[in-house]
Amino acid sequence: MTKIDRWLGAAASAACVAVGSLAMAGPAAAEPEACPDIQVLFARGTFEAPGVGGTGQAFVDALRAKTPGKSVDVYPVNYPASLDFATAADGVVDASNKVRATAAACPDTKMVLGGFSQGAAVAAYLTADAVPEGFALPPGLTGPLEPSVADHVAAVALFGKPSSGFLQMIYTGAPPITVGSGYADKTMDLCIPTDPVCAPGGGDGNAHNMYAANGLVEQAAEFAASRSGAEAPGDVVDQASG
Repeated sequence: MTKIDRWLGAAASAACVAVGSLAMAGPAAAEPEACPDIQVLFARGTFEAPGVGGTGQAFVDALRAKTPGKSVDVYPVNYPASLDFATAADGVVDASNKVRATAAACPDTKMVLGGFSQGAAVAAYLTADAVPEGFALPPGLTGPLEPSVADHVAAVALFGKPSSGFLQMIYTGAPPITVGSGYADKTMDLCIPTDPVCAPGGGDGNAHNMYAANGLVEQAAEFAASRSGAEAPGDVVDQASG
């Protein structure tokens, strides 16, 4: 037997021993994920890249800064965020599933729902009390969230939510956007007065992109932090109206 033959034989034996050991040991059990103190679900605006978008990231950063000592997890709502507004329903389905799963698995976690522009519509639809009369639910939706789920949602932050007029202009089949009664007191609906998406008569298209720059994101983060049990300094500012 040559040296090469002996080396190959030894290597093969070692490999068999290693494989046998792995087979006996079996797969390692996955560690359960810890429940966060705060779970943010945020839906980005139209044409923003997958994730939470610019306004969403500014909101998350501000919320984390105002909740020291608390763990904040972020879930970007999965939906196209395209000009095909009908696909906003995909975001409602995805967010509904995440909210229900979080409420069941992590009952002590405080959820914060949020969205910008089309994403604000997604987040608001999520809170609806009932299906509008005559509106056929898209696949994946069986009805509104259960009323008990609202107890797990600490706050809702909406930035530049489309007005009824703007909504009908871009998609006549869209149901009206109405925040449900179980969420009304915990919702901050923010609209810059000159933003044409949310403010009837608004004429400054650039205003729609200014929520992270003009202090409204900070305002919403302080509201959400206080609703989530954080001891943020200062009083919570009054809710802005759209």
